[in-house]
Amino acid sequence: MMSRTTPIEASGLCFSYGHAPVIDDVSLTLAPGEMLGVIGPNGSGKSTLMRLLSAVLRPRTGEIRIHGRPIGSYSRSQLARAIAVVPQDTVIEFPFSVTEVVLMGRSPHLGGFAFEGDRDLAVARRAMQHAGVLELADRSIHELSGGERQRVILARALAQEADILLLDEPAAFLDIRHEVEIYDLLQTLQREGRSVLTVLHDLNLAALYCDRVALLKAGRLVRIGTPAEVITYQLLTEVYETEVYVDVNDITGAVNVLPLSRAYRERLRR
Repeated sequence: MMSRTTPIEASGLCFSYGHAPVIDDVSLTLAPGEMLGVIGPNGSGKSTLMRLLSAVLRPRTGEIRIHGRPIGSYSRSQLARAIAVVPQDTVIEFPFSVTEVVLMGRSPHLGGFAFEGDRDLAVARRAMQHAGVLELADRSIHELSGGERQRVILARALAQEADILLLDEPAAFLDIRHEVEIYDLLQTLQREGRSVLTVLHDLNLAALYCDRVALLKAGRLVRIGTPAEVITYQLLTEVYETEVYVDVNDITGAVNVLPLSRAYRERLRR
């Protein structure tokens, strides 16, 4: 059974790689069973925020609590059982098979030098099936396309059986069909009780799948709320500094965003 305590509470987070702040006084929560999208232009701090929330980086100031406990009070294995992370880029040096890569997600559940058992193999197989890579189980990870490899990394995260998923552009490198399949899967996991925080560049996917979205610009949280509250013409033109067309999709009822070419932007200025 998934915990009903607040999965993630972050307050007053600040972080810088040098003198300039990359994350500047960001506070947000991830509610139980919620899908929260993090959007914003390149360089707005989205990936850095993910690294802070997964304890890869430590904030200069501020606090992060996971299920009510300070993130620093978790051991690495405890944190890996609570949070599964799908980074934007994953480098795997050795030619492991897909099954071997997915089984790496079981390591937080194995003590010492224990080997995977029947249950671990069953969990890995189910994760591969969910992510659509079961037919690739015996292939080397180095033989796969970028999109296939990304789905394998997602399967590895699912094999952790964590109730919090942090994903940095999980649909990167995927075509439209597989983008939708990934987010359909995340929505299914969400409905089963997992809490999902995902970074997206695709504003239409954010509007279609996320319960709430957090909009960042230059490391600061501009707005957090429902997609209809955040993905607006006024906020998008201000934050992305370009003209866009925003309307409601007649089929889904979700907001749709269309970028405008220079010719149309110039026409609007006249």
